[in-house]
Amino acid sequence: MTYAWDIRARVQSEGGAHVQEDSCGHYGPNAWIIDGATALLEPLNLPSASDPQWLAQLLSMKFAQASARTGEHQRGSAQPDDSGVRGVLARALEEIDHEATALVGNEKVRFPSAAVSVAQLNSSGVEIASLADCTVVARMPDGETLLIRAELADSRIPPEATAQARLRLLQQDRELRNTPGRLWVARREPEAADHAHVVQIGRPELLVMASDGAWRAVDLGLVSGPGEFLDRSRNTLDALGLLHELRMHQQRIGEVADDATILTLAPQA
Repeated sequence: MTYAWDIRARVQSEGGAHVQEDSCGHYGPNAWIIDGATALLEPLNLPSASDPQWLAQLLSMKFAQASARTGEHQRGSAQPDDSGVRGVLARALEEIDHEATALVGNEKVRFPSAAVSVAQLNSSGVEIASLADCTVVARMPDGETLLIRAELADSRIPPEATAQARLRLLQQDRELRNTPGRLWVARREPEAADHAHVVQIGRPELLVMASDGAWRAVDLGLVSGPGEFLDRSRNTLDALGLLHELRMHQQRIGEVADDATILTLAPQA
């Protein structure tokens, strides 16, 4: 069996409030999407245009390196890592922690964080690990559409909170992330992988990975739900059209656009 992905679309659109802080990629049996969380605490001034961009780009590189270590992916024959997708995520975060120590010591609270989903092909289909609110949509051979997501990042903030109260609550939420009973995200703690939402599904016909900025097309009613989102992300031209429509609608309603990323893949035959 082949354990590698064919890419159908990889489309990114930078938002209106900051530099691009999304990342995505695939290598061998693994594919991933990363959505850096907008900085709300005092920055650490890591060596990039923003702290979340530094994390998103470095974490993407660590996933690629982990995939490269598993074998000869150029022939699509490499077996997935024995530790599964949770192990891939844990080792990438461990390497982030090692690099972070040289730059900022033991600082964790102000360290940038990200939502992430990692999908790994295996003999049973695809294993997916998610932290926070990147979204994965899979179209199965029988036509069923599956949606996989861990937890909306800001779901614990009361929607009726004033702007000032919301900012304070968001800051508190960032300070308490990756602690018992709170939201777990990709930051620098390898143990976050133990708290990831992990599911095993069969071998899909098509898989779409989306950051929450791209998923606004669903939130705003431009598409009816996961099935139509997948249908409109099947190839590069369609995905570009969807993000263009989203940006035009956000401009009309005065919404500050977030970074948006769509990665569409199919298992190699």
